[in-house]
Amino acid sequence: MFRREGLIPTVLGTAVSLASFSFANSRKYSSFSNILLGFGLAHIVLGVIDLFEHNEDEW
Repeated sequence: MFRREGLIPTVLGTAVSLASFSFANSRKYSSFSNILLGFGLAHIVLGVIDLFEHNEDEW
């Protein structure tokens, strides 16, 4: 089965970042939204780095 190594963290980070926007409208959860957004963006960045780093290994 063909699986790229950084795809799972990238998809997970995208889902967490999108979930953080649901909390952004509420003042009560604004700090929680910022934390979720930070974790999501970190996963996206690290996943994309993995995708590019192991790009030559797949071919």
